[in-house]
Amino acid sequence: MQPIAPVVVVARILLALMFILAGLSKFAGRAGTAGYIASKGRPMPAVLAFLTAVLEVVAGLALAVGFLARPAALALALFTLAASLLFHGFWAMPADQAYVQQLMFMKNLAVVGGLLLVFSFGAGPVSIDARRAASA
Repeated sequence: MQPIAPVVVVARILLALMFILAGLSKFAGRAGTAGYIASKGRPMPAVLAFLTAVLEVVAGLALAVGFLARPAALALALFTLAASLLFHGFWAMPADQAYVQQLMFMKNLAVVGGLLLVFSFGAGPVSIDARRAASA
């Protein structure tokens, strides 16, 4: 069974939207993002805030348009998994914070699953990757 092209495009855009918006937000509020990273004891918070914003926007846009979608999806999946483990450790949170952090952690795992599907199956028939493969 062939993938339903419009559904694949919508799925890619929905996956990418979270990262694009988060990255743009990090650019707009880099000091706040760096402060949050520092509060978790991570090194070089200003550098990490900037690199995170770049990754989210660039890889998110690549995923949305289907350009180098597999490496973009893999990069975002690994980033999301690492961020989940480092910043949403619900198992070590006070009870009043654990539930929300667990929800965020589980949501991120679901997103990782979607990204791994893109990594595995590619961007689909309506993508820059598909056009490049057809013309090769």
